[in-house]
Amino acid sequence: MSGVGKARRISIDDFRHVPLDEVSSTNTEALARARAGDSGFLWITAERQTGGRGRRGREWVSERGNLYSSLLLVDFAPTEELSSLPLAVALAVHETIVSVMPPGSATVDIKWPNDVLIDRRKTSGILLEAERLQDGRMALVIGIGINIRARPDLAQYPVTSLADQGVSISPQELFARLYVAMADALSVWDRGRGIAEIVARWRRVACGIGEKITVNLPDRSISGIFSGIDDKGLLLLDSAAGTLSIAAGDVFFG
Repeated sequence: MSGVGKARRISIDDFRHVPLDEVSSTNTEALARARAGDSGFLWITAERQTGGRGRRGREWVSERGNLYSSLLLVDFAPTEELSSLPLAVALAVHETIVSVMPPGSATVDIKWPNDVLIDRRKTSGILLEAERLQDGRMALVIGIGINIRARPDLAQYPVTSLADQGVSISPQELFARLYVAMADALSVWDRGRGIAEIVARWRRVACGIGEKITVNLPDRSISGIFSGIDDKGLLLLDSAAGTLSIAAGDVFFG
């Protein structure tokens, strides 16, 4: 029977890394390895993706020069705690990007739940996927793409890249920073037990609290004032119908 391991601080030594030249997507590669029996704590990176994807199945343009990475975790945390994990992942990506920004550069913050923005322009994409394997184990893949040189044209959001901000860094150098930041964020999150600290850190770098936003849901759009997140990481929207708690949706400012 599968089970979540006992809690202990995560070290960078716990992870393995497989660098690849070209794949369909790093998430797809990671899930394939999980199905083949991989035990997790495995990073997959690629120089280029031919079939990268974002949330809701959107295409993620993946030319060379950017960072494309996925972290495979197996039986890592109770399923009921996973809803708060995107906040911890966003903090790791935020820390990674802040660490390479030049002095006096534009503000780096997080749009709920896990889009890292520079000057309110999308700089990274994060996609979490879970799958119950045939042997009963739960595979979780955290896919992370960061715009270093290329700037995909996204109709939904304004975008930028690290190069646009005067940053010159290779995907390998940026990944080394993400590798360390993710180990720290996952240790703080502590399989959901550290959610209070994660929420506190997230609120300090949140974008748009107190502003009018529109949240696109699968069946409708709701507008109101973004009043923050609750203790579990749900978005709080002050709307005409009262304060709503939202678990998933696409946020637009204004």
